[in-house]
Amino acid sequence: MSVTARAPSSTANLGPGFDVFGLALDAFYDTVTLSRTKSGIKIISDSSIPLSPSKNTAGLVVQYMKKKFSVKSGVEIKIKKGVPAGYGMGSSAASAAATAVAFDKMFNLRLSPNQLVECAGVGERASAGSIHYDNVSASVLGGFVIVRTKPLDVIKIVPPSDLMLCVAVPKLKTPPKKTEVSRGVIPKQINLSDSVTNLSNAAAIVAGFLKKDSRLIGTSIQDIIVEPARQHLIPGFSTVKKNALRAGALGVTISGAGPSVIAFATKKHDMQKIAKAMSAGFSGTGCDVIICRPSGGAKIV
Repeated sequence: MSVTARAPSSTANLGPGFDVFGLALDAFYDTVTLSRTKSGIKIISDSSIPLSPSKNTAGLVVQYMKKKFSVKSGVEIKIKKGVPAGYGMGSSAASAAATAVAFDKMFNLRLSPNQLVECAGVGERASAGSIHYDNVSASVLGGFVIVRTKPLDVIKIVPPSDLMLCVAVPKLKTPPKKTEVSRGVIPKQINLSDSVTNLSNAAAIVAGFLKKDSRLIGTSIQDIIVEPARQHLIPGFSTVKKNALRAGALGVTISGAGPSVIAFATKKHDMQKIAKAMSAGFSGTGCDVIICRPSGGAKIV
């Protein structure tokens, strides 16, 4: 028996929502096929990813779910990577999300959304060095997600239908543990006033999604804590941000751990103009630009 699931790329943080906000994007998708075997875990892929289960995102998810739900059967994992690694668009999360959903279907576990997110989150150890749920929640559930932990509780909100995103991906070499490196530069202590500013912007983003107000969402994408600490890792970031805002974008920030930069706009905006402006800002390194929309979550295909 085999089951195939597909999960979307995602962006995390959305500026002030570090480790709390996620948004599924229809830019790229990962596809994972699980097959029952007699024993063990085997990974097959044409992509340049680790094939050892203990070092692979999908492998970690299967290891965890086999143990947690006392599954005796072996599992073969076939991974087709569509979400490029190192973009800051939830590449590892997409594989983890597709794997969790496929495993749930194959063994008829009927897990709740929170349980699926919990299982998928384990896979983030492979790339980030720790478990965090913002990207995997978005890839599993789709739309905009708010992640609460202790206990894990993920809240999904359907995005406005006119919300558009423009993602500029600079052609930079990223370290193997890029997410872990980018988390290492975040300040351990912050000023209360900065916390209040970020909290107010984060609250406004949530209100924007609830009210289906893309303009409120975009203009609230402002982060004065994590973005300033990380921007030096992305040569040209400040120019790209200024260019995008001048071209009409409502808000601009780093996509997840970077190095991609994401601009928020609506269908009424000239997305090609924003894309060209962002590309010009990365003229020193060159970049790829993707215009996309919010996506649904992981699905059996």
